[in-house]
Amino acid sequence: YLCFEMKTIPTAAWSVLFLLVAAGCVPDERIVFKNIREITVEPGPQGDPLVRGLALFHNPNRVRMSLREINLEVFVDGKKAAHVQQRPKIRIPARGDFSVPIEMQLSLKELGLLNTLRNLLGGKKYSLRYVGYLRVRVHGVVVKVPVDYQDELRLKI
Repeated sequence: YLCFEMKTIPTAAWSVLFLLVAAGCVPDERIVFKNIREITVEPGPQGDPLVRGLALFHNPNRVRMSLREINLEVFVDGKKAAHVQQRPKIRIPARGDFSVPIEMQLSLKELGLLNTLRNLLGGKKYSLRYVGYLRVRVHGVVVKVPVDYQDELRLKI
């Protein structure tokens, strides 16, 4: 009976040690989604506009990371307009800014084709909301970082 308990103690100790190390790898603060710059709008393959830009982020943590996945839903004036799912492999500097090139296919069906074209030609201001997550790797451990960011943007073709 005593030999059985001695064998389980090291297993339990390793389990606790692993949990402590994994918890220490989680970033102290969330990565901050700042905005999207250098936006270009061009015709896409299915006729819907293809929007490209640089997504700017800030890492407030003392550790560097690597970006493994971007998964964002893009809402324009409260309506789902695009989905961004990319798997870049980008180094994220500690306590620094970084940018990621992204592209998204806007769905004109969801936004209303005629209204959207008229608004794009007129240069209307849009309320944009980005909701989703980033997956980053910190010291070998993959962590999911939530994103919920709102911005206004004037698009004109």
